[in-house]
Formats: sequence, structure tokens, C-alpha cells
Amino acid sequence: MKATLILANGSVFSGTSIGGTSDRICEMVFNTSMTGYQEILTDPSYAGQGVVMSYPLIGNYGVNHEDNESRRPWVEALVVRHLSPQGSNFRCEDTLDSYLKQYDITGIQGVDTRALTKILRSQGSMNGMLTCAEHFNVAEVMERLRSYEVKDTIRRVTRTEPEVFDAYGEEKHLVAVMDYGVKQNIIECLRRRGCKVVALPAYTPASEVLSSGFDGVMLSNGPGDPAENTEIIAELRKLYDSTIPIFGVCMGHQLLALATGAKTGRLAYGHRGGNHPVRDLEKERVFITSQNHGYMVLSDTVDPAVAEVSHINVNDGTCEGLKYKRPNCFTTQFHPEANAGPKDTEYLFNRFIDSMGGAK
Repeated sequence: MKATLILANGSVFSGTSIGGTSDRICEMVFNTSMTGYQEILTDPSYAGQGVVMSYPLIGNYGVNHEDNESRRPWVEALVVRHLSPQGSNFRCEDTLDSYLKQYDITGIQGVDTRALTKILRSQGSMNGMLTCAEHFNVAEVMERLRSYEVKDTIRRVTRTEPEVFDAYGEEKHLVAVMDYGVKQNIIECLRRRGCKVVALPAYTPASEVLSSGFDGVMLSNGPGDPAENTEIIAELRKLYDSTIPIFGVCMGHQLLALATGAKTGRLAYGHRGGNHPVRDLEKERVFITSQNHGYMVLSDTVDPAVAEVSHINVNDGTCEGLKYKRPNCFTTQFHPEANAGPKDTEYLFNRFIDSMGGAK
């Protein structure tokens, strides 16, 4: 079956349908990872977005449910050059095409993803429509693309009830994870370090968190524009004003920066992939990181009396981490849990564990 991708700049790409066949309008972004497509599909940070995989062969090792980062896929649409018809791996449980059909994720293959990625990189992320219809009104499609916005996504992806995950081995700490769209491997990294984890809905009041006996708070990744989450930001300020250790990742990094007076801005095409170099200014070392974000903390808006930039992106110099003057509080823009790889920055989880030990 034929499928067509129409971008907001008027570009049209034709290919073959994969996965579901429903029309999808979403923000189109690209990811440069060579592996990890299942983790990308199930990362809640992609809610409201369609993903273009720049690597040409996708699906060659199939899918297995053990690698899901959340309870379901959140990607609206998937664009690939070539979809492998079968998965060749001893852990494979299903093909990627069957997985996309199961969750009605509309996809297209046979697209020149190199040309498409160059458009998104040079002109910025933009809305697009993926359709399997033989005929469509281009003027009507363009109007729908102009009116589409990715809004209120944290409310869509967060848990509605707390969920408990026991520590692996001896329990050393009790940690609250604020679920703004948390990836499962963040929870797993804490469990492997002796933490009993309670994943809390994003809108849990700070008073409830502070009165529940937690040793530390993890602020998770998540989708959308951080500045629209004014209710969450107000509660985070209360957590910051306490003495509880805090570690924030990606959306959590941005939300805490907003809560302490800094500002965020939109990146032209975002950072999405598994090979982004980041300099740790304290260690004076560059680490390769996994990233997925379209917004950034504006370094020049960070009050030096509140925090200092601890990590910077080697490619474009943007803020990749903050170390707060308040004790036991730091955040990163990149994903230190990094599935599928690289795991170079998992040392930050150890730093968080040490901060909770210090608090005790």
C-alpha cells in the first residue's frame, strides 16, 4: 500500500506503508541512533512526534517486550529507509512491522531519509502528515499542519497512580521518581543501586512527597514544552526549597531550572541520538551521551547565585547540566541511563546515591 509524508514546508515524500494505516499529524523529528528503535518508540518523550530514523536499516533484530521503556509506544509515526521483514536475534519475539500494527503506529518505508533529515536539520523540526490515502487535498493538509501543536503531553504520559518497584538486593534508599514520562531504565538504574523506587504521578503535591519519608527525588524525562507546565514548576520550587536530594534528567532538568528562575528555549532541530558529545566541566572529560530533547536551558539566564553550568554540548555549546549551590541537587539534559547505550555517564546515578547517604 502506498503511503505519503507531507511536510509543512510543502515537501512530499512517497513510499510504502508499514504498521498502521491511520492518518497521523505530528511534529517530525529525526534520530541518528543506529540501534534502539524499540526504546525510541516506547520513550514517552516522543509523545506527539513522528520519528525519522536516519540510519537506513531498521528492524533487523526485531522486538521483544523486555526492552520497552514504558507501558506502550508513544511515537505517532515512524519513517525509515528500509524496514527489515524479519528480526534476526535470539531474543526476538516479533517483527517491528507487526509491533507497529499492534499499536496502530503509522509508518512509511522507501523514503530518502538522508534527504528528509537534511531538510529537518537545515529548516528545523516541523509538522508533517503521514497518510495512506490515494487522494488528499494538499491545501487542507497544509491548513491542518499549520494548526497542529504538541500540547499537554506530560498529562497524557504520566502515571495516574503511584507504582512501587523494589530494590534489587539489599534496600538502602527510598526514592521518589516524579513521572513526567519516565523511561523504565531510569528506574532500573536506581533499583540496581539498592533503591526502592516509588514512581509518582507528575502532579503529586510537593507536600505529599516531602511527608512520605523519601531519601531523594528523581525528576524524570518527559515530552513537550517545559514552560507550559506551570503547576508542576510551582511544586518543584517547594521541593527545591527543602533539603531533600534531587537529581533531574532532561525534562526534569528543564523544569527545575524554570522553578529556580532560569528560562528555556527551543532548539532548531533538537538533539536526538546516541552519540552526542558532552563535556563534564568538573572532570574535564568529554562523554558520549544519549539525548532526546527539543528544548534547552538558556545558560545566560541561570543565576550564578543559584546554580552553575556543569556540562556543555561539545557540538553547539548549549547547557547540558546544572550543579546547584543548594546542597545535593544537580541535573542533566542528557539521559545517563542510556538504553540502548552509551552508558558512559551512569556515574551520575552513583553521585545521586552518595548525596542521599550524605543527607542521612
